[in-house]
Amino acid sequence: MAKIDDLVDAIQVFTQNSIRIGGRWVTYIDPFRIKEEPHDADYILITHDHYDHFSPEDIAKVVKDGTRIVVPEKMKAQAEEVVPEGGKLYTVIPGMLKEMGDWIIETVPAYNTLKPFHPKKNGWVGYILHIGDSKIYIAGDTDMTKENQKISCDIALVPIGGTYTMDARKAAELINVIRPNVAIPTHYGALVGSEEDADVFRANVHKSIRVVIKKQY
Repeated sequence: MAKIDDLVDAIQVFTQNSIRIGGRWVTYIDPFRIKEEPHDADYILITHDHYDHFSPEDIAKVVKDGTRIVVPEKMKAQAEEVVPEGGKLYTVIPGMLKEMGDWIIETVPAYNTLKPFHPKKNGWVGYILHIGDSKIYIAGDTDMTKENQKISCDIALVPIGGTYTMDARKAAELINVIRPNVAIPTHYGALVGSEEDADVFRANVHKSIRVVIKKQY
């Protein structure tokens, strides 16, 4: 459990699905409304092209020489404009494994089932990061789907704000199906949802699963 605790400690959650994971490879997912300019990203993973997930302004705050950027295949032309000097662009499609040096990225379809905002046909993704023997799932903007109900992971970061994604109760239902060690809510308390959604989420997650609130702003 100590290794899982170390990974949890390394995770920071900001606005929407903006996440930073520290450690050997500093990784940002969907950087958005970043308050500082750390220029420390080894990797940037983008889930889809909505402005609050693909923000060139915020990517510019975290890139450094050599940053590697991963995007869904249909975003290649957009993403080429934000690759820094010495950096590299990788494209992915749902349902693939991609080796990235010493670690592996797995992609999971991210889409709405009854809403129009994130169609499955767009090929947008969530990510599973294989870090050593542990796996971190970052869901992106998605509903509960047949694909993400099959996920095996140690830590899951899932959206809870509703409107464009699962709401707090549905996100808790997904967590209770996949049963990670730790669940971390994202995508609430800013453009959608309220800060109280985190309490609703925690109350509906099975008591055997640890809920950790990591949102900083």
